[in-house]
Amino acid sequence: MKKIITFSPTDITQREIDEIVNTIKSGWITTGQKTKLFEKKIAEYCNTEKAACLNSATACLEMILKLFDIGKGDEVITTPYTYPSTTNTILHCGAKIIFVDLKENEFNIDPAKIGKAITKKTKAIISVDIAGWPVDYDEINKVIESNKAKYRAKKNTLQEKIEKPIFISDAAHSFGAIYKGKKVGNKADFSIFSFHATKNITSAEGGAVTFNSFEDISADFIYNQLMLLSLHGQSKDAFSKLKAGSWRYTIELAGYKCNMPDLAASIGLIQLDRYEKEILPKRKNLYFSYIKELKNDGKFIIPPFNSSYKESSYHLFPLRINGANEDQRDKIIQKMADKDISLNVHFIPVVMQPYYKKLGFDIKNYPNTFNMYKNEISLPFSSLFSKNDAKYVSDNLKKIIK
Repeated sequence: MKKIITFSPTDITQREIDEIVNTIKSGWITTGQKTKLFEKKIAEYCNTEKAACLNSATACLEMILKLFDIGKGDEVITTPYTYPSTTNTILHCGAKIIFVDLKENEFNIDPAKIGKAITKKTKAIISVDIAGWPVDYDEINKVIESNKAKYRAKKNTLQEKIEKPIFISDAAHSFGAIYKGKKVGNKADFSIFSFHATKNITSAEGGAVTFNSFEDISADFIYNQLMLLSLHGQSKDAFSKLKAGSWRYTIELAGYKCNMPDLAASIGLIQLDRYEKEILPKRKNLYFSYIKELKNDGKFIIPPFNSSYKESSYHLFPLRINGANEDQRDKIIQKMADKDISLNVHFIPVVMQPYYKKLGFDIKNYPNTFNMYKNEISLPFSSLFSKNDAKYVSDNLKKIIK
């Protein structure tokens, strides 16, 4: 029987709907108590002092860069194997992007190459947990520590409070992943999560940044500054001004507008409550169902799913077609689409995008990145899919790749 398999349908239940209705009936739908509760529960889940929720993971990343006055004359090291949300924020701040290649036969950035790229202009390193598979956090921290003597802070900025480039984890894919026995979210100075509709848990749109106090900067200070940056630099949010007589506020800095509303947090609260017992186990079962169907077929290169010290969040299934080139991979995707089965590619390296080519970047300088991209396909993945769905997708894929 022919099915229609979309790529990543969103897992929403009546509980989320009821919580949204509850929020609407409360008379308060923008940033308020539910957003603050969502932040508290995320911090507890990730075992960090604080979490700040904003309207996207992209906003979280950009506000961190803004907080540390990273801009013109500064360099930020990151990976070309990512979605442009990671890198556009660097450009928005006016800093220079320094791309370094992946580890050979891995989707994640190579810590050794980070070390070689650090200069006195380096103000941040942004890693990316591709498909939910954690980077080597301890290796990256060691590389940063061993190169901290190169660090030069801008005068009269928050950069002077620290003695090294900040380490930011773009963990948009890895909420719930495990690194050395602990949940991802507290191994970098800042960890950024996405709650977009396709992510493991969603708030429709939204994101969070988790962090602890570090060096001479308290987590409370960081949180308060992020709240200022996210709401025009206003000293009180709308909920705080709601109380009779509390209308007066001040503008403390030239902020932005990227706060998370309670409507979004309502969805996120229920998703988070369902995550460990319901959503994540289903994603893990689907992952291993795909492996069962495909592991004995030499046409495929199966992605890593765990190791002695890492476990994925099972966000994507980034399969590689053994020996295929770009054109062959693209034809496979189209043939599956003809069968109403949606595949995807994660990702087209950002340096291959037209805008980034105009900036002078060339994929030839990142051979490991291209080798991982050229034959990658992402299989349909959602906690709504069953073992039978995995078998149906796998069987059709094997028929196409004879």
